[in-house]
Amino acid sequence: MSTIKSQPIKEAFVQSILEKQHNKRTSLFSYVEKIDWIDSLQFYQSGRALYAGERFFWKDRDGEVEIVGLGNIYTIRNEKTDRSRYAETEEKWNDMIKCSFIHNSFDAYGVGPVLFGGFSFDPKQEQEEEWSKFSSAFFYLPEYMLTIYEGECYLTTNVICPSDELEELIDKLESKKDWLLTQASAQQPDEHKQFAYIKEQNTEQWKKAVNEAVKQIRSDDELKKVVLARKIVAGFNQEIDQDNVLERLMKQQPDSFVFSLEAMESCFLGASPERLVRKRNDIALSTCLAGSIKRGRTDEEDDALGKELLDDEKNRIEHDYVVQMIKREMEALCQTVNIPSAPGLMKVRDIQHLYTPVTGITDEGRSILQFVERLHPTPALGGLPNDKALPVIRRLEEMDRGFYAGPVGWMDYRKNGEFAVAIRSGLLSKQQAFLYAGCGIVADSEAESELAETRIKFRPMLRALGEMADE
Repeated sequence: MSTIKSQPIKEAFVQSILEKQHNKRTSLFSYVEKIDWIDSLQFYQSGRALYAGERFFWKDRDGEVEIVGLGNIYTIRNEKTDRSRYAETEEKWNDMIKCSFIHNSFDAYGVGPVLFGGFSFDPKQEQEEEWSKFSSAFFYLPEYMLTIYEGECYLTTNVICPSDELEELIDKLESKKDWLLTQASAQQPDEHKQFAYIKEQNTEQWKKAVNEAVKQIRSDDELKKVVLARKIVAGFNQEIDQDNVLERLMKQQPDSFVFSLEAMESCFLGASPERLVRKRNDIALSTCLAGSIKRGRTDEEDDALGKELLDDEKNRIEHDYVVQMIKREMEALCQTVNIPSAPGLMKVRDIQHLYTPVTGITDEGRSILQFVERLHPTPALGGLPNDKALPVIRRLEEMDRGFYAGPVGWMDYRKNGEFAVAIRSGLLSKQQAFLYAGCGIVADSEAESELAETRIKFRPMLRALGEMADE
């Protein structure tokens, strides 16, 4: 990898050609420039004409970083069913970066070559048809990428080609970039969604699965928790406008991670409150999010429900399972780990959760994927211990979660990045939306209350699709 700073893009192209004139190997050329402010959703929507099926969107829950990618110039796919999918993804990315020419004079987070995508929740689960466009690991590098960091806008242009062809592409890239930046989105959200049906999984069968999980937990001293998810399918009389759904999620869930990942005509998107891990240089941050209760209609009711959650023994035990697991895995990768003595509350639109941040000091050269590998799945989405919970999930759920509850996010060329746990999410494909929600089952769980909790968790996606009125 070579890096040049403070050059116009044309000069940077020429410089890369001169540096690599004795090397005809295909290389990545990446150029970062600061641009006037542009709305991230507008940039995403304007790219639809040229890059439909090859776009991604990311907004972190703290409002610090937004990233939009258009075009797919390099894809990493992996069908491995074991943990080698993480190492092979990182190896392929490192090989690409080694032969890259990166022009970046900015110290901003999330600029330069960035790979965006995710991992399926359980690669050992048989893949269902709706997830056929994805794979166990699925990431891609965009041709153009807008990054908004701390209120400033940066545009990264990426191209992969032999060095002796770079100069021929510069004018085409520049004209296409100018067109994208000057487009104003004329699309408006369609307030009149036309649902044809909502098909719900057999709820009685799902409650039986909950009871079976409770029975198994009570009979096994080692098994403490199993997370069971279920799926509903919403059908439409017309093709779903994915951009409108994303725009609604941005408006309705401002305190969540909002993401969208296109794979041809399929689009996986959602608004998750849960961070898996963020790495910035030598600081790693993870989140324990387990135990939940609904929001109140008034401030007084909301505060009372929050106190009820904080005082609830079942939820506190469930939350502590997650804290202890994340603490253990973070300590394996960090020199020091800091955890508050008691959980707080994280409140999003429809639900409030017990919340504990976990911060660690790590080696700056350690890759974020090493954290993703160790932390996924957390007990909040898998169970405790995972090696006992996952076989129970496979047997009782009888479905493929796909990327639901898996790690979705990005990593850059400096081994930094951020991944969310892809809950409150759905897969959109033509005229169908596949939505997922789950609950943590412990020894004293009640099937009816767990079913009610999933219905609360379906709300963000149903509202974004237009099935529910904005409350």
